[in-house]
Amino acid sequence: MREFLEILLRRNSYEVNTVASGEAALEALAEQRYDVVLTDLNLPGIDGIEIMRRARASELTTPQDVPFILITAFGTAASAVEAMKQGASDYVLKPFNNDELLITIKKALGKQQLEQENHALRQELKQKFWFGNLVGSSPVMQKVYDRIQRVKDAPINCLILGESGTGKEMVARAIHYSGFRKDGPFIAVNCGAIAENLIESELFGYKKGAFTGALRDKPGYFRAASGGTLFLDEIGDMPLHTQVKVLRALAERRIIPVGDVNEVPVDVRILAATNKHLREEVEAGRFRNDLFFRLNVVRIELPPLRDRGEDIAHLARSFVERYARDFNKPVHSIAASARALLSSYSWPGNVRELQNAIELAVAMSEGGVITPEVLPQTLRDRRGEASEPGAAEERHLELPPEGADLDAILAEVERRYLKMALELTEGRKTQAAKLLGMTFRSFRYRLAKYDMDDDS
Repeated sequence: MREFLEILLRRNSYEVNTVASGEAALEALAEQRYDVVLTDLNLPGIDGIEIMRRARASELTTPQDVPFILITAFGTAASAVEAMKQGASDYVLKPFNNDELLITIKKALGKQQLEQENHALRQELKQKFWFGNLVGSSPVMQKVYDRIQRVKDAPINCLILGESGTGKEMVARAIHYSGFRKDGPFIAVNCGAIAENLIESELFGYKKGAFTGALRDKPGYFRAASGGTLFLDEIGDMPLHTQVKVLRALAERRIIPVGDVNEVPVDVRILAATNKHLREEVEAGRFRNDLFFRLNVVRIELPPLRDRGEDIAHLARSFVERYARDFNKPVHSIAASARALLSSYSWPGNVRELQNAIELAVAMSEGGVITPEVLPQTLRDRRGEASEPGAAEERHLELPPEGADLDAILAEVERRYLKMALELTEGRKTQAAKLLGMTFRSFRYRLAKYDMDDDS
């Protein structure tokens, strides 16, 4: 039988190693990793199930996920059940059809590959979304990092607030993938994108026959996220009648699927986000006060990009690296003139708008450097007004009745431009001076004037 199987499998392009006993099998498993183990159930000495049990108990060459296929001429229902209980991938009875055996092996290998890819994807997601990969070193972002660090391992609900495009889902993923639930699922649901008459069944699931079209049971998002995190994005758009049931689910840790009468326990952490002012929604009667307080145990407020201007250059560089890699293009930097445009723009669409702008720029670039010509038209339209001294600021100037200290105001503006020029040129003072249209000596004089001439 061993010789026959070896010939059959080699003819079908498999590499094969054969052994004559269970003891020899365990020795072989200890020496190298196999993609599938094909063994008879009845053997002299150690039988097939015992081989599988010992191999997995000792984790020989990490074979926990290696599929075992058991073959026997003495198959019974009991032995089949026992084999599957112990973790067999499949069970084949002799005499067997060669094609059926090959299909069984192929199926086992396919399942193993899927599990390995799934594991690799989970590891990649953990690495991609842990909070250290959120970009930005501004003081306001440091506060966000500190809050994530404090809540990631605490079993409490969080409310993430911020304008559209500030990265609320990224923060939610960072909390999940760096925290104690990182091995569980992360399920993101946009409450504003689900029709009002469907949101309850989508969240809590439904029983077969609960309504027209319910042809089978559906678990719903709460149960799909069991053991992990459920991210309720745009929760401010959730209908009031659904808010009542979400509140009960949070309080009782139980849900009732649509069309069912039995409660189902759920183990899920809730992270919610909105770009609305929920207190105003509560006062207007559009959001439940009790649900607001249940969600608002910990609040993380994300600043708009216009309030973290020092992070724009860092974000832009990270997006350049990502899209150069994704598009397989040799783009490696951003020209000073293009960086100036990025820094002078107000970014009403926040980080998402910046990301889209860099994606377009990388896609359109023909060389290694992003120039103003490949940036979106909305940014290039500002080039003329930005070149007029004070044009952009003039629209925001307001002289209070009590007057103002003009020297202090001008000094602060000058200090900010010096800092911005140094950030855009990554500390290269000659280039920074050129960016501000002054000599290197004049630039150094101004740095010293404001105690900024520290090379560190």
